[in-house]
Amino acid sequence: MNFKIFAELIELKAKTASIFPFLLGLAYSLYHYQSVNLSALAIYFVAMFMFNCFVDIWDNYNDYHKAVDTDDYQKNTNIIGRENLSMGLIKSLLAFFFFGSLILGIIVALMTGWAVFWLGLLCYVVGVFYAGGPKPLSSLPLGELLSGLTMGYVIFLICLYINSSQNFVWSFANLATTFLIALPNTLLIANLMLANNTCDLEEDEANHRYTIVHYIGKKAALIWWTTALILAFVAIVVAVILGLLSPIMLLILLIAPLMIKFARPYLQKQVKKETFISSVKILMFFQLVQVLLFFVSLIKF
Repeated sequence: MNFKIFAELIELKAKTASIFPFLLGLAYSLYHYQSVNLSALAIYFVAMFMFNCFVDIWDNYNDYHKAVDTDDYQKNTNIIGRENLSMGLIKSLLAFFFFGSLILGIIVALMTGWAVFWLGLLCYVVGVFYAGGPKPLSSLPLGELLSGLTMGYVIFLICLYINSSQNFVWSFANLATTFLIALPNTLLIANLMLANNTCDLEEDEANHRYTIVHYIGKKAALIWWTTALILAFVAIVVAVILGLLSPIMLLILLIAPLMIKFARPYLQKQVKKETFISSVKILMFFQLVQVLLFFVSLIKF
């Protein structure tokens, strides 16, 4: 297996979906609590990255074995069949990433507090059953919601808690505040999966995977996808008005025309190989600008 195949197997290009919420959690820790725990944070980052790799390999592994369309999808589309990858190698990688991330996660929990363990356990449950079990979450109408919440919010919350465990208060008000800060990422990560499922609707139905798009149709999916993108900007504006974020964050509104440019091809045609990249570009660019502005807002002028 060369690096190109390995990168596709772990879906390396999509790793920014978890890395940027991590960076956002770090930035908010510095902005709101003026605290950081570098050693625990570094270990958590590795654990998070490893588990993300596990989930993506696990997803490919289960899609390969459960494929109904064995002539086309299993042999020509799924990377395991297309590249004729060894099942022994796949299982070894799954074990390495799963148990490696688990051990590192427990170390972080011992260093900072067991809230990290319970939040991490939630991610593990979602990650394992996302593609595994008799009814994988990814093949149900819950996939967008759960992927958005775990990657967009829980990763952010764990990172925030690691850095500020001495001062963090578990209250409804605090959870609501942190959820608002993480809401743009939560929405756009869910949008990434929604776009993927919209493009793959016919293929998913052929393989008995009935996602939310199967139930609401492509037209409604596109309306929600567009609405979620708008709400990502609205959430930042509301957070600034409430004094939770620096007014510097409002500069993110300047990228709205670029987001429209990125969105237009996908809204016109939902083809995986041609326009799904639109949703990837929106997520990556929005997250990048959001994190950069957050760190700029830390500078005392």
